[in-house]
Amino acid sequence: MKDFAVYTLLRLGLFLLTWAAVVGAWLLIWSTPAYGLTFLIAFVLSGIGSYYVLHGPRERLARHVEDRAGRATSRIDEMRSREDAD
Repeated sequence: MKDFAVYTLLRLGLFLLTWAAVVGAWLLIWSTPAYGLTFLIAFVLSGIGSYYVLHGPRERLARHVEDRAGRATSRIDEMRSREDAD
């Protein structure tokens, strides 16, 4: 759960930082803010950026999910083998 919270907060922070930068750049070029369009631009840019910037936390989260799925699968297999033995 900790890995999920850390990755989610980092992803949200990266998006907000990207959105602030895009809005700032937009206001330097045009005087009226276009929050919807800057939101979409920041969403795409932060998605691309998170692929490179958040590689480590994403890998830790994936490893945690894989370990948990492996433990669940082994418990299910154990219960099935007990049912077959009965």
